[in-house]
Amino acid sequence: MTAHPSDMPETEARIEVSVLTSLAQIEAADWDACACPEATDGGRPRDPFTTHRFLSALEVSRSVGVGTGWTPQYLVARRNGEVIGVAPLYAKSHSQGEFIFDHNWAHAYERAGGRYYPKFQMAVPFTPATGRRFLTRPGFEGIGRAALVQGAVQIAEQNGISSVHITFCTEDEAQAGAAMGLMARASQQFHWENRGYADFDAFLADLSSRKRKNIRKERATAHAFGGEIVALTGDDLQPEHWDAFWRFYQDTGARKWGTPYLTRAFFDAAQDTLRNDMLLILALRTGRPIAGALNFIGRETLYGRYWGAIEDVPCLHFEACYYQAIDYAIAHGMACVEAGAQGAHKLARGYLPVTTHSLHWVRDPGFAEAIQTYLEAERDAVDDEIEVLTKYGPFKKTRSEDE
Repeated sequence: MTAHPSDMPETEARIEVSVLTSLAQIEAADWDACACPEATDGGRPRDPFTTHRFLSALEVSRSVGVGTGWTPQYLVARRNGEVIGVAPLYAKSHSQGEFIFDHNWAHAYERAGGRYYPKFQMAVPFTPATGRRFLTRPGFEGIGRAALVQGAVQIAEQNGISSVHITFCTEDEAQAGAAMGLMARASQQFHWENRGYADFDAFLADLSSRKRKNIRKERATAHAFGGEIVALTGDDLQPEHWDAFWRFYQDTGARKWGTPYLTRAFFDAAQDTLRNDMLLILALRTGRPIAGALNFIGRETLYGRYWGAIEDVPCLHFEACYYQAIDYAIAHGMACVEAGAQGAHKLARGYLPVTTHSLHWVRDPGFAEAIQTYLEAERDAVDDEIEVLTKYGPFKKTRSEDE
């Protein structure tokens, strides 16, 4: 499938947008020149999730593809044969693994006699982390983004696709997409911000006395389980660690989603190509892993992703997922920890509510009008909730609050 965006200025009309069904059809260097141009300096990408290596690991491990409901339809924009933009696009036959919920939209449309699936999802599968979705080479941001948006919509129209959903995009992308006629949606997550802390105690000093004492108590409780907690990344990660983590992940996946999203083969692929992008926190009792939390490492942000355990240890979840992540971020000068979707319990542990963004296009005009009305009301509700939750945050309300 190929789209030729036709409403661009004449000098830009040579841009062609095509669909790839596998990342094997594009060179990693061409994809990453758009996905993570900041990494050309030898540093980390802003986030690893749209890199060729991460998306390829999902594909080769069959975590996406036939039978998963996530069919790759990667977009590639070329100008005079040069790749100037790419996007992680998937045809979806359900709404699982997205974390920006549209189940009610699907039910309403189908009750009215419409066919909601398949739909297009421009996203990183199973990954509620904010990042760029319109991936362009430097210097082609404007025309590349426009070509990818127009290409996705045109291909959807040509193939009777009900809708296009761009989820966990950046705020800049949300504003640009809205200016191009897409519907903007606001949602909420909890993120931890590094305010220049020298260490964990400096972070605690920023909290109210009651919250500070509670966190110290939780950490002491977690560390009293009779073992040790280790942080592993890069070559310290070994295949046997993934054997253990797979057991944890299966348990969590079965309880949360019914079926784990990632296959066992994903962790083998990750060991080969992503181990420098990952931080694995393991709780060991006499050398045997009993719990673990998996994080991905970005340029300035640590992304908490998965947790699991085979023993129920009080407060160990908080320690492995939240406090160890804060420790790592402070030690490595990182600006933020994104702790994943949902979870108001994160508020008491220093993670504050922030707005996340998505964009939507719906082919049926009447349905689109109804969704737009809904999104406007939802946006006001999200803003109000963030304001209220922030007031109840754990940080000192005044500098003079009693220690």
